[in-house]
Amino acid sequence: MRLTNLDMDALRTFVFGTDAGSFVRAAERLGRSTSAVSAHLKKLEAQTGVPLLRRVGRGLALTDEGETLLAYARRLLHLNDEALGAVRGVELEGWVRLGLQEDFGEAVLPQVLGRFARAHPKVRIEGRIARNGELIAKIASNQLDLALAWDGGQAASGERIAALPLCWLGSTHQDACWPTDRDHPLPLITLDAPCLLRTLACEQLDRHGIAWRIAFVSPSLAGMWAATAAGLGIALRTSIGRPASVRVLDPAAHRLPDLPSLNLVLLRAAKEADPVTDHLALIIKEALRDALPVEALI
Repeated sequence: MRLTNLDMDALRTFVFGTDAGSFVRAAERLGRSTSAVSAHLKKLEAQTGVPLLRRVGRGLALTDEGETLLAYARRLLHLNDEALGAVRGVELEGWVRLGLQEDFGEAVLPQVLGRFARAHPKVRIEGRIARNGELIAKIASNQLDLALAWDGGQAASGERIAALPLCWLGSTHQDACWPTDRDHPLPLITLDAPCLLRTLACEQLDRHGIAWRIAFVSPSLAGMWAATAAGLGIALRTSIGRPASVRVLDPAAHRLPDLPSLNLVLLRAAKEADPVTDHLALIIKEALRDALPVEALI
């Protein structure tokens, strides 16, 4: 049987349109006409032999087959771009500076650094693990080229990557409910100030009239996880990087307030775009798609 080679341009249009939520916006971004985009989609459907899109109201949604193709399309484009970057990037030199939250140090950073080094062996990458406020400040002062940060309202405009649910976290080995009365304030485990999630925890508890006290303060996330696992109190964080010794608490069972989600954004320094920074941003987003729950991605 003769195998069909999927059209890479058509796959890129398909992914761009899905990510943008509109194939009209994808046409603008790709510098193509809407008729060319439509032709790409028809070509993919002809090559796969299945419908990829279905009409929902005035818009379009992916079919089950379209969802399946989308996952493969991302991987195919990723390998295509990495291969080209590896071939063309040999001549690129210089350096690029990346900052990110400690939460993503183990889950994302090794994959990002490894892939980038293979694609651009002559480019030096400087990585920095830092707190949210520092990352935002260094982006604003052009001391970092890219930063993965929480959007707590103080960040400049950035590309929204995911909306991650905030969680109350406690020890896996402790089943008792925490007291929440004035005589027994809720013990909190936090990073040292200033800390966006520390502020959010205090605000949420104050809003619901729950007394609290700072039971343990750590300068690092590792210390915060250790204190939480030891049962010294509860913490507020996302579940990213959560060790097995720490569990997500049910707010209702522990008389704790429900929590919102927090946006994760990719920030760029205010300078002209360059191919090395663009490729690093692409690798970061691909790594996050692998590391984060599908429902959290934007």
